[in-house]
Amino acid sequence: MHRTMHTVLVASNRGPVSFTPSADGGLTMRRGGGGLVSGLSQLGDDDPPLWICAALTDGDRGAARAAPGGRLDLAGHPTGPLRMLDIPPATFHRAYNDVANSTLWFVHHLLYDTPNTPSFGARFRREWESYQDYNAMFAAALAEEAAHGARVLVQDYHLTLTPAMLRALRPDLRVAHFSHTPWAPPEYFTLLPDDVACEVLAGILGADHAGFLTARWANAFMDCCEAVLGADVDRVARTVRHEGRTTRIGVHPLGVDGGALLARAGEPDVEARLHAIREAVGDRRLIVRVDRTEPSKNIVRGLLAYREFLHDHPEWHGRVVHLAFAYPSRHDLPEYREYTAAVMRCAKQIEDEYATEDWEPIILDVHDDYPRSLAAYRLADVLLVNPIRDGMNLVAKEGPILSPRCVLVLSREAGAAAELGPDAIMVNPYDVSGTAAALHEALAMPEDERLKRGRRLAAAATALPPRQWLAEQLAALA
Repeated sequence: MHRTMHTVLVASNRGPVSFTPSADGGLTMRRGGGGLVSGLSQLGDDDPPLWICAALTDGDRGAARAAPGGRLDLAGHPTGPLRMLDIPPATFHRAYNDVANSTLWFVHHLLYDTPNTPSFGARFRREWESYQDYNAMFAAALAEEAAHGARVLVQDYHLTLTPAMLRALRPDLRVAHFSHTPWAPPEYFTLLPDDVACEVLAGILGADHAGFLTARWANAFMDCCEAVLGADVDRVARTVRHEGRTTRIGVHPLGVDGGALLARAGEPDVEARLHAIREAVGDRRLIVRVDRTEPSKNIVRGLLAYREFLHDHPEWHGRVVHLAFAYPSRHDLPEYREYTAAVMRCAKQIEDEYATEDWEPIILDVHDDYPRSLAAYRLADVLLVNPIRDGMNLVAKEGPILSPRCVLVLSREAGAAAELGPDAIMVNPYDVSGTAAALHEALAMPEDERLKRGRRLAAAATALPPRQWLAEQLAALA
């Protein structure tokens, strides 16, 4: 079979589709969402990018094994050019759960309980070998599929080693890496073993262009390169020179496709859920949050702030409801299961303390329902986004688009604060009392001030939609 070599390629852990076994013994395909999916779908049909991703589930692995070379499009699936890598499950588990999500994610989000964790022993070394193998499989697949001089966009903390590995295999390629997370400052990044910290940084510096969501994260990366590798850093030009190569550093603050979001939020399934929410809460004011149940999202402190707000402001009893949609995340990790349980305990305490026969002060739901989230955005008077640390946080950008009069209460530790901060009510995510006061300020804000802020928030949120965000990175490789 003749192989088409591709001039634009994208590599990420999660791909644009997933597969589940169907009742008839076949496979049912489901398309995913997110900025990367929507951005790639709009890049044009003349030379569509090839997407290389990992098979995440048994259904994915079945689809990949049945396709020639893992190429799902060549097996007749309507995916666009797509290759799924059937990585051995044990290797994938160690690379994804133990290194990417339990180590690199925790470092960049400053989540460790440092008197007790981390502890990097022999077990971690085995896990790190799997992370190396996982990255090497991506590098090999990209090298195999790329045309001479092709542009390659490598995504996120799962694939920090891939750029340097790919550079060794195919020095003719133009490679970019993009980090969707924050980047830790040197004093925290160096919790990693010295050789691992060096390998992560040198891996990304194998790229020609390293992209970040905010200047803050880009600066932290450059600080690490200087402190850990002794690299030559030019912060004005945003370049890092190491071992004879120069990597340009870019800042690309991913935004929202406002038109597509508004269209989706007007569909019948969203309207039905909007009606159900109105039936449940009546004409009460709404404080909304939409998050994954994971520790960096800081849901528990947000609930404690709402509880303190109710204690301090009895005049709001019966007049406000907190809709807290906290969707399951990474429940194969014990820290995440316990965090979900803590969220549910805290919500139950608020219910027990303040609920009356005709007033439910909090509605918590941990079942994923995207149309319901869109409906909640549309009804929100206040949107609470208070992460401990977040690369960007698109919830903070989506809410103001769908509710022009919504007041955004935003953590100063979210990447979105760089763009949205002037028109949000900013909070220290660790300050429960300060967040409680911010909720009251938001609810009491006059209507004309809400609308003025809302218009500016929506404009900032849509400044760099996914298609333009991707185009910027491709242009950086021209």
